[in-house]
This record gives sequence, C-alpha cells and structure tokens, in this order.
Amino acid sequence: MLKKIKKMKTTKRTLFLEIQNLIKELKPHTISSGRKAVLQPLTDFIQAEVSKNQEIRINFICTHNSRRSHLSQVWAQTMANYFNIRNVFCYSGGTEATALFPMVAETLLNSGFQINTISKNDNPVYSIKYADNEHPIIGFSKKLNDDFNPKSGFCAVLTCDSANEACPIVFGAEKRIPITFEDPKVFDDAPQQAEKYNERSLQIATEMFYVFSQINS
Repeated sequence: MLKKIKKMKTTKRTLFLEIQNLIKELKPHTISSGRKAVLQPLTDFIQAEVSKNQEIRINFICTHNSRRSHLSQVWAQTMANYFNIRNVFCYSGGTEATALFPMVAETLLNSGFQINTISKNDNPVYSIKYADNEHPIIGFSKKLNDDFNPKSGFCAVLTCDSANEACPIVFGAEKRIPITFEDPKVFDDAPQQAEKYNERSLQIATEMFYVFSQINS
C-alpha cells in the first residue's frame, strides 16, 4: 500500500511592506530603449541560467565597492525575491577595498530595509535584510576576487566606468557586462546628498525591476 506523501510546507517569500510599497511606485516604463539595450545582456544571462535550471551568480563591481555596486547587489537580490526567481545569489566587489559608504546604508534603511551593524571598524560589516525569512545580505567593501565572492561561473556586472576600464577581463566570469551608473559621490557633503543617493538607488531599483520582470521561470 502506497503511503501518502505529505507536501513540504514552504515559507512564503514576502518582502518587508515598505519595500513592497516602494517597488509598486517604480516607473520601469520610463527606461529608454537605449538603456534597455544596455540591460538586455544581463536579462539574457539570467534567463539562460534559469532555463538550464542553474544557480545564478552575479557579482556587481565598481572601483571601491562602496556605493553603486552595493546598491546594485541589494536591489538585484531583492527583485529576484520579488519576482520569485529562485537560486539567485548576488555579490559585490571593487578593484580595491575601502568601506561601504554610510549614506548607502542610510538610503537603504529609508527604503525599508533592516540594517544592522555587525562590526564597527574602518570597513564596517552590515547585515541588510529585505524580508523576514530570507538570509540577510552581508555588506562590506571587498576586492572583486575576495574569498567572499564566487570564483567561477558568475556574471560580472561593471557598475562604473573606472572599473569597466580597469577590468577588461574578470577572471572566472562566465560573462562580463558593463551597466554603469553615475556616481552619487559627487554630492557628498552637499545639501542634496540624501536626495541624490536616493535618486541613484531608485534608478538602480527600477532597472533591476525591469531586468527580473523579463524572466520566464
């Protein structure tokens, strides 16, 4: 007599409400056709890996791993969750290690992420959560080839012109894609600093929303 197999209970993947509300306000229709062409190779990489039922590893790279690469890592991981794209693992790194800039953490906090400082030193380590039941993103500045990052089979996304020029080859990368963003650093210590960091964060969120919305899983 065959025994009935109980279905395994799975926890619903639910983002924090404030992040969900922010995502609902994004305007992906405002992305230009030229910018969509820049984003397309990343969409193609993710779709190819999904179609092969492979794990998807993406390493977002900029010069100091302090601003744009972290924002890209966090929003890409969040959008993978939002669109229920499984087995996506996002990383970040730099051509050199400095520190995650505090305004980045503050911007994410104001967007609904839970931020906790795990260690305080010249290069603080942050826990960045986007959902109750998902593993937090660990944010700190590191070189792109740090042991914390994948060594092979990943997609390297260059988020700034300097890193794009400095890294014509990313060792171990299955694909190398430049998707560059303007640096909010130029507004550091300016009255509009918080506004400009949020503006860049929302641009990255919108573009990662667009990328993952194209995936057929």
